[in-house]
Amino acid sequence: MVVKVVKRDGSVEEFAREKLVTSLLKAGSDLRTARELADRVEEHFAGREEVKSEEIRSKVLELLREKDVKLYENWIVYDRAVKKRRL
Repeated sequence: MVVKVVKRDGSVEEFAREKLVTSLLKAGSDLRTARELADRVEEHFAGREEVKSEEIRSKVLELLREKDVKLYENWIVYDRAVKKRRL
């Protein structure tokens, strides 16, 4: 089953792990780590029909904090600069 992502604006799209990998790369991750984290996020939400984008972001931040604090900080900077988000 494909997990649907409910975005902040209410639109819905299929979960695209490569979008997550790309965001992690832009935040400074190496490709291996980006793919590993995307796999873990995908596994975490497997079995659900839909998930809010905020839940995905929260899980990514949790995993980044555990894996690499610098990458976690880079993600926050990227999120604020590009996506105009706040924690």
